[in-house]
Amino acid sequence: MELQRSEDQGLPERKGQKRKLEEEIQEDREISLPTGDARRALLAEVTAQVTLLESAFTWRESDRSAAKRATHVLAELAKNEEVVNVIVEGGAVPALVKHLQAPPCEDGDRSPKPFEHEVEKGSAFALGLLAVKPEHQQLIVDSGALSHLVNLLRRHKDSSISRAVISVIRRAADALTNLAHENSSIKTRVRMEGGIPPLVELLEFTDTKVQRAAAGALRTLAFKNDENKNQIVECNALPTLILMLRSEDAAIHYEAVGVIGNLVHSSPNIKKEVLAAGALQPVIGLLNSCCSESQREAALLLGQFAATDSDCKVHIVQRGAVRPLIEMLHSPDVQLKEMSTFALGRLAQDTHNQAGIAHSGGLVPLLKLLDSKNGSLQHNAAFALYGLADNEATKDCVAKTLKRLEEKIHGRVLNHLLYLMRVAEKPVQRRVALALAYLCSPDDQRTIFIDNNGLELLLGLLGSTSTKQQLDGAVALYKLSNKAMTLSPMDAAPPSPTPQVYLGEQYVNNATLSDVTFLVEGRRFYAHRICLLASSDAFRAMFDGGYREKDARDIEIPNIKWEVFELMMRFIYTGSVDVTLDIAQDLLRAADQYLLEGLKRLCEYTIAQDISLENVSSMYELSEAFHAISLRHTCILFILEHFDKLSARPGHLHLIQRIVPEIRNYFAKALTKPNPHKLRL
Repeated sequence: MELQRSEDQGLPERKGQKRKLEEEIQEDREISLPTGDARRALLAEVTAQVTLLESAFTWRESDRSAAKRATHVLAELAKNEEVVNVIVEGGAVPALVKHLQAPPCEDGDRSPKPFEHEVEKGSAFALGLLAVKPEHQQLIVDSGALSHLVNLLRRHKDSSISRAVISVIRRAADALTNLAHENSSIKTRVRMEGGIPPLVELLEFTDTKVQRAAAGALRTLAFKNDENKNQIVECNALPTLILMLRSEDAAIHYEAVGVIGNLVHSSPNIKKEVLAAGALQPVIGLLNSCCSESQREAALLLGQFAATDSDCKVHIVQRGAVRPLIEMLHSPDVQLKEMSTFALGRLAQDTHNQAGIAHSGGLVPLLKLLDSKNGSLQHNAAFALYGLADNEATKDCVAKTLKRLEEKIHGRVLNHLLYLMRVAEKPVQRRVALALAYLCSPDDQRTIFIDNNGLELLLGLLGSTSTKQQLDGAVALYKLSNKAMTLSPMDAAPPSPTPQVYLGEQYVNNATLSDVTFLVEGRRFYAHRICLLASSDAFRAMFDGGYREKDARDIEIPNIKWEVFELMMRFIYTGSVDVTLDIAQDLLRAADQYLLEGLKRLCEYTIAQDISLENVSSMYELSEAFHAISLRHTCILFILEHFDKLSARPGHLHLIQRIVPEIRNYFAKALTKPNPHKLRL
């Protein structure tokens, strides 16, 4: 197979990460941007705290207590990203940087210090929060923060391991992470300030939160910075990181696999060192982790390992990576599927692995992912199938690309398949129909599914007692509908089917020239017969026929709410109206009663946006009650697309039995139209 790819071409993006500081920030806190008096009050508060910090840089207990409170206040304010700019404007950065170090004390003074490490911790925490905004990163660094933060990382060497020491080290590591996030120059500055060696040492610290914070900082520093990568490896970080991969703490192994992933990215030599250090098996083990983030990182990392050489590809498969990677293809997590298809695509480039991936059940889920709306996922699945198609055992299934295979399903080949579909045993007939639903050209759909009974074979699968056969039939019908472009969801509200001239918005409920009045919920609505006559056959019959309303001045409208009637009339006068979900069903009922097809279509479009697993059955009943064809077809499409989830719900068999005749009627009409590519619901 000749497919030229550079080392990391198509590699899913991995980045360093900001520290979220979840424990401290409340998820449901209301965020609002201060304006006017509120902003002035906030700025005054910040200025007061800054003034306090500038005057309290001593070891006096009162000053240390005040400084601790000030850093706490600024940190609490900085948790709201919307006010960070005001905090910086108030001069908080230099004051906080100043308090990243302890106040000076007399030589030889070893007496206990009040609030030792506490003020520094608060300052580091506040600066880390301010650094979440990229525009403040350089200001904090230029104020001298880096050297102080690096010194804080070393505090465990100079004092006992107290809770305060653990906290200040963790806050310093988190602050470095946020300062260096996606900022290459600051990453380099951290290395030049000596920040990498203490971070590597902290990977072995006794507190797991510190380990996690140190790994998070190294992960960010290693991202797209070759000098940092080299120094991390030179500091002997790999053995500890590989041990961390085996941790039972998901937060630990997630950060560790992220660091290793960033180290090996576009660095073949480091990749070899990582493999030589024994990373392969624990990374494969993470594929079965309960932590989906670690699973994603592990799959991505295996894809990178697989680019090293053919032997590594074989080793990855031999050590049990294929089955969990294939299981990930069924995950609802799109990123997890993207990473696993990337890894399988790399593994499938080795001829020894291709048959094994196919034998383990990789073909069907990869084929299904070709329909994904996610471009990266679709690309990775196609690349994996391209690799599998290089193997004699699998190329008949995927034929290098489905497009090439589709182009071959015509003439003599198609005639042979149609012959099998007519005369072979029923299981073979159904398999041929299933295959052609995926692989036929739209131009041949009528021949296959109408003239040669292929549609009935697929519908027969829906009525099977086998859940698997039902699902196969549903998926094939959904695929067939997409290929024909006839059952695709509506992407825009349809126009009124009958172009006409409208009186305009200004005449809605306007007594001017009004010659008929409707009474709705006891209120008068002024209308104009000429406009109503032009709108629908229902009003035409009302005013031109033998109904008692013909000559009536006031006509009572029962069973319709005022707001529904007003919207209906607005549509009659203007030709358009915004239909919201809360009123759509009532408006559909009124539109059906008064034969307003354009308004019905607008209502159906709105209602269709709310279809779910829970309500699709009632939505289908609604479509039947009001002859809402568009809504009915959207329900059918939804049922076919989500058949696997619906099959686990009570009553699904009854629902399928109800829709089969409608599916038959719809396809019979859709596939016999002259140009199926232009069909709409």
